[in-house]
Amino acid sequence: MKIMSIVGARPNFVKMAPLIREILKSGEEHILVHTGQHYDRNMSEVFLEELSLPQLDHYLHIGSGPHGQQTGRMLEGLEKVMMEDRPDAVIVPGDTNTTIAGALAAVKLGIKTAHLEAGLRSFDRRMPEEINRVAVDHISDLLFVPTEEGMQNLKKEGLTGYLVGDTMVEACLQNAEIAAHKYPVPEDYYLATIHRPGNTDHKERLDAIFSAFRALGNVILPLHPRTAKMLERFGISTEGVDIREPMGYLEFLAYMKGSRAVITDSGGVQKEAMLLHVPEVTVRPNTEWTETIELGWNALSEPEEIVQKLEYVLATDKKSPDGAYGSGDASKKIVMLLRKTIYSQRHNSFNY
Repeated sequence: MKIMSIVGARPNFVKMAPLIREILKSGEEHILVHTGQHYDRNMSEVFLEELSLPQLDHYLHIGSGPHGQQTGRMLEGLEKVMMEDRPDAVIVPGDTNTTIAGALAAVKLGIKTAHLEAGLRSFDRRMPEEINRVAVDHISDLLFVPTEEGMQNLKKEGLTGYLVGDTMVEACLQNAEIAAHKYPVPEDYYLATIHRPGNTDHKERLDAIFSAFRALGNVILPLHPRTAKMLERFGISTEGVDIREPMGYLEFLAYMKGSRAVITDSGGVQKEAMLLHVPEVTVRPNTEWTETIELGWNALSEPEEIVQKLEYVLATDKKSPDGAYGSGDASKKIVMLLRKTIYSQRHNSFNY
């Protein structure tokens, strides 16, 4: 069996790492394709090294651009490599433009398509990620779901999936101790990540976020290229904020584990923080990871509420996150289901 994995952004690498290792362990052939959606080395290639992933088989160098242009270029490039390599199955993780482009290319070529992290919903169609999630779920053949709520979301839309848990549990817990020993961190600081267009592309929101960072003090911010561009465009000062270059996965994990709390608008970071028992504030009106709120680790916030919401989440009672995203064996379950589906398909095809 030949399996192709499509990655393109930081979270994709993290989600796919345990699964790729399990595929290779099983003896199946694997092809790794990087669209280049994130092209900063610290947000892409460094993850191959730190997560012990194999070398890329294809690197498309797509880069940034408007959604339609970027997705279209990805679709063209991915279709070409799929026609060359003819995989039996294609796996697309998450909710990025890489995800939707990979799924569309595979489905149109009649290749079995699997969506990793299916069933998640923020119910906010203003988010490009939400459009990608919904569309990919509805065109994919296999839906690998991390949570029971995700299964219920699919059921409401007339879809069925497999409740396997979350591969990021494996990635996070496997690497947290390694990261902590490799990267010493300071004491008593907050870690922040801000990159979503809903925050970065609006001057008032971005200004309010940085005002909150200055009010808190001791905020370390690995600066996303999008955020850097918009700060310069709007003329917003970063004085009083400890600005860093984008961090590799292990370094970021160490800083997250050592922080007093995390302030983010990322999806994956919300989940990682809770798994590491770190309180967090999410600068968004909604989240697809509702378990982080239900268990008391996370609070949603508008930019002007960050300080107050942080005080609240630090003081609130919290429940154990253990088991919220499965038992740490999602990759094994997924490989088993892929093999069962593909080999069953081959067997049935011989009966005609």
